[in-house]
Amino acid sequence: MTLTAKAFKYGDDINTDYIISGKYKFKSNDMEAMAVHAMEDLDAEYYKKVKPDGGFLVAGKNFGMGSSREQAPLVLIHSNTRAVLAKGFARIFFRNAINTGLPVVECDTDLIDDGDELEVDLEAGVVRDVTKGSEIPFAPLPPVMAQLLADGGLVEHFKKHGGFAL
Repeated sequence: MTLTAKAFKYGDDINTDYIISGKYKFKSNDMEAMAVHAMEDLDAEYYKKVKPDGGFLVAGKNFGMGSSREQAPLVLIHSNTRAVLAKGFARIFFRNAINTGLPVVECDTDLIDDGDELEVDLEAGVVRDVTKGSEIPFAPLPPVMAQLLADGGLVEHFKKHGGFAL
């Protein structure tokens, strides 16, 4: 699976309250309604920039630390975030992302600038920066995680296969 979109770059230690503020987490289960608030404490325009054509959220180390709730990756999916690229992820966010169908790529994001056009080849394990003509390798996901993403997340995988089959 190859994804293409523009990079929207942020820094290190982005916690789940930055992804979706705690003040919204308990007001609604409507992810479309909550998506308009994605990343608003760091970038009030994130939803408006990403929603029309999609985008990659690019960050530094320790992305997604904090709450273990799955609202954070779901809000990003509903904001049209195609994938999150970061130097490192909080483990619970990483698994929640895969389980909800949001691709996450652990790679060196230092050479990616805000606004760069990227291609992310999940099978080959490479981020192609089309803007700069460069490539950034990453370890492809294990086959079980790649299958979950291809099926749209864990729930969709269970619906499709009637259980946890690969």
